[in-house]
Amino acid sequence: MTAPVPDVIDLLAGIRAGSFVDRIRAQRPETRANAQKSYLALFEPTVEGDITRAERLAIAVFVTALHGASAASEFYAAGIGEVGGAASLLATVKAEVARGRTDGPYGHYPQGPLTVEDRPGPVFEVSEFGRVALGAKLSAALEHSHLLVYRPRESSPAALQKLLDAGWNATGTVTLSQIVAFLSFQVRVIAALAALDQAGQGSIVATAAE
Repeated sequence: MTAPVPDVIDLLAGIRAGSFVDRIRAQRPETRANAQKSYLALFEPTVEGDITRAERLAIAVFVTALHGASAASEFYAAGIGEVGGAASLLATVKAEVARGRTDGPYGHYPQGPLTVEDRPGPVFEVSEFGRVALGAKLSAALEHSHLLVYRPRESSPAALQKLLDAGWNATGTVTLSQIVAFLSFQVRVIAALAALDQAGQGSIVATAAE
């Protein structure tokens, strides 16, 4: 019998069974279960479809590292370790993270009332070496992921066309967007739960000292 996959958010947030935060999450069982189902659907699908497991994990390492979520990034990096050619793939993705990480969000809105909030910033492109090592398809995925993390206001049909030109189809493009959105959600939930855990532990210590 295959062992059940542990709840990834609990794992990355360091939530212990019976802890303060574990009890909070237990009050919303459907929310907890749906987040885990989303992880399984995106990263451990029964059928890989248009995006391989290696591509999914490489995108996850890149996106979570851009968010500064080191624990999550290392978790997905460990998954790459189970894939053939892992060392080269992981080293290349991490090199692109170092080149691409910056402060955001930024970018330009379509002409209109929101343009007063425009903020300039770099447009990320995979390096020439990275493009050779990763291939056109994964390189385009990293560039599009960088746009979604830092320049979501510049999402456009032209940005999607770059994916199609690099070999992505419509289904794969939707899945890529779902992966980036889920990871953004995941890292924020983990950060919030970790903060709650610290607050809960502080409250327990304070109560014990009284």
